[in-house]
Amino acid sequence: MYAILDIETTGGQFNEEGITEIAIYKFNGHEVVDQFISLVNPEKEIQPFVVKLTGINNAMLRSAPKFYEVAKRIIEITQDCIVVAHNSSFDYRILRTEFNRLGYDFIRPTLCTVELSKKLIPGMESYSLGKLVRSLGIPVTDRHRASGDALATVKLFKLLLSKDIEKELLISSIKVEIKSGLVPKLLDIVESLPTKTGIYYIHNEKGDLIYIGKSKNIKKRVNQHFTGKTNKCKKIQLEVFAVTFEETGSELIALLKESEEIKINKPIYNRAQRKSIFQYALYDNVDENGYISIKIQKADGRKKEITAFTSLQEGKNALFRITDRYNLCQKINGLYETQNGCFQYKIKECNGACLGIESTENYNERVEEFINEMMFENNNMIVIDRGRKIDERSAVLIENGIYKGYCFYELNYQITTIDILKNILIAMQNNRDTRQIIQNYLRKNKVIKIVKF
Repeated sequence: MYAILDIETTGGQFNEEGITEIAIYKFNGHEVVDQFISLVNPEKEIQPFVVKLTGINNAMLRSAPKFYEVAKRIIEITQDCIVVAHNSSFDYRILRTEFNRLGYDFIRPTLCTVELSKKLIPGMESYSLGKLVRSLGIPVTDRHRASGDALATVKLFKLLLSKDIEKELLISSIKVEIKSGLVPKLLDIVESLPTKTGIYYIHNEKGDLIYIGKSKNIKKRVNQHFTGKTNKCKKIQLEVFAVTFEETGSELIALLKESEEIKINKPIYNRAQRKSIFQYALYDNVDENGYISIKIQKADGRKKEITAFTSLQEGKNALFRITDRYNLCQKINGLYETQNGCFQYKIKECNGACLGIESTENYNERVEEFINEMMFENNNMIVIDRGRKIDERSAVLIENGIYKGYCFYELNYQITTIDILKNILIAMQNNRDTRQIIQNYLRKNKVIKIVKF
């Protein structure tokens, strides 16, 4: 759990500043679950430049509560939380100083979004909160007021969590929870999970990832692990200490994140998915009559494949659909034949390539159309699909046929150029599996929109 906060002060000499406003959003990694926002009477004058910057003046604070009156609420909302702030050393120092004046030692683990941004989003022109969130397309209101800046930090931190592919932040927070001695039962874990699409991470007591999975219903899938009778399920049931998750909204993004994060983190119970999950592929060659044939074979990294499949049967089913859609000959592609051509020819759905009636030029033109569409080697496109909530969309970027990454954006924030999209993009690895995941998904599922550029 995180307590994401921002503090406005009177200004002045070091350690003599007073708090004029404080905003704290309690964030569980997915949504805000509690909040505290209040003006504070600092019992001292505000520096004129601060009044000009924040709009908070001395008159506004005369009737505001003094710090000792809100101290208990601050302790309660930050209990068992990691304190997160943009330049956390400043906000945390101010808080500790105020509590020290009351004779209370305020101690919390902290994370700084300035440091995290420099690590996870390198190369930005500025890491000040205002300039950084604008360049990332994060909407912000009430700039230089505690509530506005804290809420912008919540949105920034959510983006940083999604960019933390190796889960360093996630694991560190779990270790803090372990120290508190909480040992949840399997039922308690399941009840805390959403019925949404996304990725889930199963951890052992040390905080190590032992399994990563994706599902359109996270709660249902994890419950299957906890009630399963296979050896893997039984081992997970014995070792699980906590389950964390990340909602994606888009099943395509969940598939892509699952594939990459398994390869990066190598969880012990994801052995089968550490390598490529696509064991069969479609290849093309020219037969003795000059017709291009496409056949499914065991995947061979030395050959250039059209697309790939997880099983032989999946490949065969797809090949039948392909022949129907592009009016290709089943006999040429090794699917079905009779003594006189192929079955399709008998029912007048084949133009007679199997009997040499259709010219190789006409036939091969349709095959090449299919191959170009499937491989999208030189394609530039953005796959737009549902987001994590109603007013959000997801975007997957493919540039020059290479998968670049994904992002989420709010509907009230217009993506007008590819550069704006790239600023908020969560970069991902491009490999054989990612290309096949995208191909297979687009072949089987409808998305909101595909934008080609």
